[in-house]
Amino acid sequence: METHLADHIRDSDVGREAEAILRACVHCGFCGATCPTYQLLGDELDSPRGRIYQIKEVLEGKRPTRVTQVHLDRCLTCLSCETTCPSGVRFGRLLEIGRSVVDQSVARPLLERFVRATVRETVSRRVLFGGLLRVARALRQLLPARIQVKFAVRRSAGSIPSSGHARRVILLTSCTQGALLPAVDYAAARVLDRLGVAVVVDPTAGCCGALRAHLSDLEGARVAARRNVDAWWPQVEAGVEALVMTASGCGLQVRDYGRLLAAEPAYAERAARLSALTLDLSVWLAREWSRLPLPVVAMPPVTVAFHAPCSLQHGQQINGVVEPLLVALGARLATVREAHLCCGSAGSYSLLQPTLSAALRKRKISALTAGAPEVILSANVGCLAHLEPATAIPVRHWIEWLDERLSQALN
Repeated sequence: METHLADHIRDSDVGREAEAILRACVHCGFCGATCPTYQLLGDELDSPRGRIYQIKEVLEGKRPTRVTQVHLDRCLTCLSCETTCPSGVRFGRLLEIGRSVVDQSVARPLLERFVRATVRETVSRRVLFGGLLRVARALRQLLPARIQVKFAVRRSAGSIPSSGHARRVILLTSCTQGALLPAVDYAAARVLDRLGVAVVVDPTAGCCGALRAHLSDLEGARVAARRNVDAWWPQVEAGVEALVMTASGCGLQVRDYGRLLAAEPAYAERAARLSALTLDLSVWLAREWSRLPLPVVAMPPVTVAFHAPCSLQHGQQINGVVEPLLVALGARLATVREAHLCCGSAGSYSLLQPTLSAALRKRKISALTAGAPEVILSANVGCLAHLEPATAIPVRHWIEWLDERLSQALN
């Protein structure tokens, strides 16, 4: 795509990066076939190609409007378009640049600014979010029905092993997952313990920064990254083997620390090293699976629908890794149509774009339940919290299910 960036950005690092991304786009339109918002709305401006064109115009000097901002806001950043694109256009990074430029020029309505700031400053703070969640659960019956379902009663996490294994990995306790679904990390710790691997949780580490990045607070995302690099680096020097992620959205963000802090001499090298050490739990287990004491007798089959989060399949390009682990313990995988489409959670999207998010969730639940599964499994806390209230079928993290099956077979 031919571009002529405005003078104020053309010779900057961001301008050169944006121009390279824009020039890679050949406007073929293949991305529209896999874009959730375009599938729902049928508006070219709500397709990746349309958003690329709007960002191009802004970077070339056209003054953005509130309409531009709305169309960019409607993007889920699911990155399905990147998976589809034959030219390798880095749409997610271009959108990040475009949103930042537009937000500097277009003032948001007061209520919208308040909601975005509230989400940004509460959900990303583990202690504050946990406290608010406890209050909401205590007052759950007083809340409207549509709000009640967002605060389901917390299920038991079980016990966490206190082992002294020589092999160690870092486990990030996600700010939202730690409060909403602590059972996920406990289950991961128990499965890793069976492999002779201890988990290290550093209390000084915090939010990965993904939520702030989604809300165009890129400096806030860098602050989170620096804090976590400082917290985890001593453990890396002490010999931890990996940073293992149970939330695929967090994993995608931490794997980006190397790029995010590349221009900071005090952090660049360490951040790149930490990004390289970051693995989704499924990838780690797939490597170690042969060492797991599997049951000799076949497990009774269970029909499972697996929902691969966008951050896993499109962001991290991890496909077909979780499913064999489930099958090994008796899962009978149901066919899920449109498996590439987002469920509508997308970080803060379900809170900021509730109508579109609800429509996408309805479509996803229909696809997941078509094969009559006994349980729906996923790999990201946002997807789990978003899907669970919309179906009577249990929705769990796949590592919880795996832990339960191993416990039934081996204990």
